[in-house]
Amino acid sequence: MGNLKAKAYELRKDVLDIVMAGKGGHIGGDMSVMEILVTLYFKEMNIDPEHTEDPNRDLFVMSKGHSVEALYAVLAAKGFFPIERVISEFSKFGSSFIGHPNNKLPGIEMNTGSLGHGLPVSVGMALAGKMDQKPYRVYTVMGDGELAEGSVWEAAMAASQFGLDNLCAVIDRNRLQISGNTEDVMHQDDVQKRFESFGWKVFSVNGNDIDELYRAFEEAKTVKNVPSLVIANTIKGCGSSVMENKAGWHHKVPTAEEYEQISKDLEARREAAVNE
Repeated sequence: MGNLKAKAYELRKDVLDIVMAGKGGHIGGDMSVMEILVTLYFKEMNIDPEHTEDPNRDLFVMSKGHSVEALYAVLAAKGFFPIERVISEFSKFGSSFIGHPNNKLPGIEMNTGSLGHGLPVSVGMALAGKMDQKPYRVYTVMGDGELAEGSVWEAAMAASQFGLDNLCAVIDRNRLQISGNTEDVMHQDDVQKRFESFGWKVFSVNGNDIDELYRAFEEAKTVKNVPSLVIANTIKGCGSSVMENKAGWHHKVPTAEEYEQISKDLEARREAAVNE
């Protein structure tokens, strides 16, 4: 999957350009979530920009909606709209490319932004699929800071109660949120044991490794009668030492000097991925 590994760094550069042009964005989480989105959109999900209303398409909800720049970059690479349009219009007055997912854009199923809503809505989508005997799967990506929301755990109970084996949730477990380390803000305990106690099948992987993510998503497809969770252990700001594991990059616009260094770091990692 060398090409996809390289693509993840190419798309990080698109994210960097989107944030710079729009003068805002949640760049740290964009960088941590990239391999998750690349794996889902280019290896796993039945999604086609030419058939956005296909009733059998897989459904995706970006619950951690503040990382929308990464989603825009991936959707553009998938062919839903031109990346040039995203960069030129992001966060501009009257633009559809706003700072959280906007379902007026092709490829986006749900507006998100208020944390804790993505999993409950995904449970509803998966339950509807079961009731209508549809073949689609439902995927949602949450942030680890989001797990402090009570609605997440109500949804976790419901997903297990209804045996939603067509639902796969992902936690972008980068251990940092806007106010610091997740363990200091709201201690997570053992996330795997917690979800298992709610009746979920849980996989824990390196969330910045496409091979590991792919294997987990493929195995999740074989799970019967219970929902699946992939704990994707990631690095916030992944791609450059300028940003990595620094809570201050949750929402920050690079300076011109930082932009140049981050660009060089991303290109170096892209080249390394190509040459693997």
